[in-house]
Parts: sequence; structure tokens; C-alpha cells
Amino acid sequence: MKTITTTDELSEFCKRAQDVDYVTVDTEFLRERSYYSKLCLIQLALPGRNDDDAVLVDPIEGASMSLEPLYDLFRAPSVVKVFHAARQDLEIFHVDGGLIPAPLFDTQVAAMVCGFGEQVGYETLVRRIPKQSLDKTSRFTDWSRRPLTNAQKKYALADVTHLRQIYEHLSAKLSETGRDKWVAEEMEVLKNPETYITRPEEAWLRVKTRNVSGKFLAIVRELARFREEYAQARNVPRNRVFKDDALVELASTKPGSHKDLSRARLLLREARRGDIADGILKAVAAGVACADKDLPKPDRTRDKLQVNPALADLLRVLLKAKTEEYGVASKLIATAAELDAISAGERDVPALGGWRHDVFGEDALRLCNGDVALAAKNGTIRTVDL
Repeated sequence: MKTITTTDELSEFCKRAQDVDYVTVDTEFLRERSYYSKLCLIQLALPGRNDDDAVLVDPIEGASMSLEPLYDLFRAPSVVKVFHAARQDLEIFHVDGGLIPAPLFDTQVAAMVCGFGEQVGYETLVRRIPKQSLDKTSRFTDWSRRPLTNAQKKYALADVTHLRQIYEHLSAKLSETGRDKWVAEEMEVLKNPETYITRPEEAWLRVKTRNVSGKFLAIVRELARFREEYAQARNVPRNRVFKDDALVELASTKPGSHKDLSRARLLLREARRGDIADGILKAVAAGVACADKDLPKPDRTRDKLQVNPALADLLRVLLKAKTEEYGVASKLIATAAELDAISAGERDVPALGGWRHDVFGEDALRLCNGDVALAAKNGTIRTVDL
């Protein structure tokens, strides 16, 4: 098992990789103690069955190593970069290197298109395609600790060596069925830098609360903004600043002094003093003072939807039928919320566009318009023209 710790070694491997059709990629990282993921290990493998063509790139042992040769490979248009469940890996490279590997292939998405189920795990694909088993004893490793054991290295390399066969199998199946364009559409979200950007001013949208008062939400917005800015600047998890339940409590009680903060039930002790306490009080004051015209407005579009329950149920039956017909994971085609929106007359819905339109959307619209009915025959559901 070769471990790369120098720029020259990395450059040599990446030059070899420039001449192949694809390279499989995975990472090991830690995020429990930081806002941004700490990159601990990168695994790479070239096509074939030879483990000598798989390497570990160790940015901890090789602290002075430049990752630019790897980033050059990630930019190479002739080499497909293959990941499984790529989102967190891509976020690391976007934050650390300012780029998103392309062209890109995510085997989890491809497996959903090829009928392997909802968000199928890597272990399942290894068992079903290369028909191998994974040693899971190193699953909960602290990847920042050195030295790594041989068992840890073997576990890490398995994430890219089996991935070669999985990619080749899925890629061939997509080409046979003409669904490679479907996966390409799905990759657009992963390739969009906006996917990996968290803006402090939008952080409040992720906080769940039943109170939709504009003034209350203004305080929630300012507290969430402060927490995000503080966490990003100091690279600490946002929950280490204060958790969502504490944030909602603070927005409700509106503390105006450090003495008020001391009465908060859910606030961590460290947040009752110092910079965090000062930031909380400032954020609450800003929310309280927010002018009416600047108050945040909750998204009430779902509340305003006049969902037709019977039609929504028919759409669910149609979706189930299409899922079975095409062998595609149902959640990849349409979510329950999208079905409700369609039944309420919404048409700007992902399930009605792109490849989804051909698979489901066209018949869904015909069903809504009364042009087709659903019928059961020989144990299957089919559409019948009216």
C-alpha cells in the first residue's frame, strides 16, 4: 500500500492518471470539532484490478506537500472523477482548493437511476456488484491520528478499489439504457458552487420553529447570523456556539443583559460570557429594533397550496407504477411535497422537468388534466387514455 507524502510523488501519480479514462476518489475527514471538515486522507485508484494502482495521499504526514498536482488532475477534462456520495468530499475540495472536480460521476446517484434503491450505501454496492465484503472494524477511526495502521490503510483503500468495478458496471448499464444523460443532469447540482456555500444571512432558514411572527423571526435571523459568522471565523461547529433549541429560547425571552442570559435554561455555560454572550445580546437587540419593512417573511407557499388529496393519492400511485416500470428510486423522481404541489396546480416543480418529465411528469400532467386514468391489470398499474 503506497502512501504519498511529497509533492513530487503526488505529481508523478497524477501525471499517470492524466492518461486514463477515470480515477476513483474518496476522502477521510473529521468534522466533529470544527466548522469546516479537516482533510485527513485522500484515496485514489486508477482503472484495473491491480492494488498497486491505488494510493493514499496523506496531507497530515505530508504537511508540506502541495495538492496542486491533484487539483490539476481534478481539472483535466478527459478524466472522469468518480466518487460515491460525493457531496461532503466535494465541499472539502471546494473550500480547500477552490474547485469542484469535473467531469464528475457519483455512483450513489447512478445506482438510484439504475434501480438499486434510495440512497444506496457503498457497502451494499460492493456486496452486489464486485460481490465482496468490507472489513468495517476501522469505520469509526480518528483519521487525524498518526501513524495509521495497516488495517486502517486497507479499509481506506477499499473505498476506491471496489469503486472501480462499481463505476464500470453502472456506467455500462447507463449507456445501455440511455440514462447516462439522466445522471449528467443530476451532477449539475453537485457541480454548482452554490451547493457548498453557507451564507450567514440565510442561516435562519434552517432553524425550525412554529412561531412565524415577523419580530420573532427577525431575532432568530440575527442570532443565526451571529452564530454562523462566529463559527466560520473560529472554525468551530455551530452547535458549540449554541444549539438551535437555545437559539429559539433566546428569541422568545429576548435577553437584554448578561443577567438575563444567566437565566437561559438551554444556553451552554461558555455562551453566557465573553464574546459569545456579547454577540447574543447584540443580535437580540438588532432583531428587536428591526424595522417592520425589513422583517423576514416565512415561506407560506405550502400553507397556501390548495392540495387535492384524492389527486395527490393518484399521483402517488402513478409514481409507484413509474418507479417499478423504469426501476428508478421514487425519491429521485419526485418527493411527497412535489406531488402535493402538482395536485394543487403548481407546475414549476422539478418532477415535471428534464428527464423526470419523460419518465413521470408528462403522464402526471395528463392525469391532472383528466386525459388519462389509472387501471390495474395483471398486477400492474397502467395509464388508459380517456
